[in-house]
Amino acid sequence: MAILAASDRNPLHAEFYADRAFQARVRIVENVQLARDTYRLRFECPEIARRFVPGQFLMLRMADVNDPLLGRPLALYDTVRNAAGNATGVDVVYATFGKMTRRLALCKPGDEFDVWAPLGNGFPPLPTDHLIMVAGGIGQTPFLALGQEYLGQRQYGDPPRSVPRAKRVTLCYGVRTADLLAGVPDFEAAGFDVRLASDDGTAGHHGLVTDLLRRVLDETRGQDRLVVCCGPEPMMEAVADVCRLNETRCIVSLETPMACGIGICFSCVAKVRQPDGTWDWKRTCVEGPIFDAEEIVW
Repeated sequence: MAILAASDRNPLHAEFYADRAFQARVRIVENVQLARDTYRLRFECPEIARRFVPGQFLMLRMADVNDPLLGRPLALYDTVRNAAGNATGVDVVYATFGKMTRRLALCKPGDEFDVWAPLGNGFPPLPTDHLIMVAGGIGQTPFLALGQEYLGQRQYGDPPRSVPRAKRVTLCYGVRTADLLAGVPDFEAAGFDVRLASDDGTAGHHGLVTDLLRRVLDETRGQDRLVVCCGPEPMMEAVADVCRLNETRCIVSLETPMACGIGICFSCVAKVRQPDGTWDWKRTCVEGPIFDAEEIVW
């Protein structure tokens, strides 16, 4: 069963267009450091905040500058609610990898930028007793909202979408070294079972995040479970292999570099299997970024 199966649907259908996206110039409310080279940025924009569902992303561009010219994609970390419970703001988490994000880290409350969102298809609301989220590097960013949604703590979307309640949410989170861990207190406060791994042994398990995944799958053998994954492509491929061997469905959020975010430039394509066994290019920004791992030609 491949509910996502963009390969089975017409890529010219309106569901693949950013027809619910909203473009705005917004002001930074907060821009705080979470870990080494990692920051959480908050801005207010109810028109965008109320539309977002976990797994979707926004495109962000510095206001009134031509360098860098293109926007950058950033996944939804969470929405911010007012006293009435309405989504009015958006949080995103980013790492300072290049010119754009290094400049963004220097921005202060009140600084402006242009944003268009929400973009992409978001995680599908699949039923499961145990949601297992596997993150590497900066790939933890989509999982705070998703885990809260599955635990029944928050609703997202306009109208709010209904997600089957999970009994348990586990986050397996791997980084190179301890000071790169970002957002762990947020995940723990949400009630997730948080398991950490580091390449150098400075936090949690000394080894790969796939080691943590194998351990969780061994502990829950025979139970109803779903794995979702985001991070470097080699890690996601390894997670997909582990899930295949353990007969567990795996959904991935691709981090393919993007330029436009709305499907025009075709710079973010990924190889996706077709029903007849062949593959075709699919745009991560439009048909994705969420795909069934079995569809991806790694």
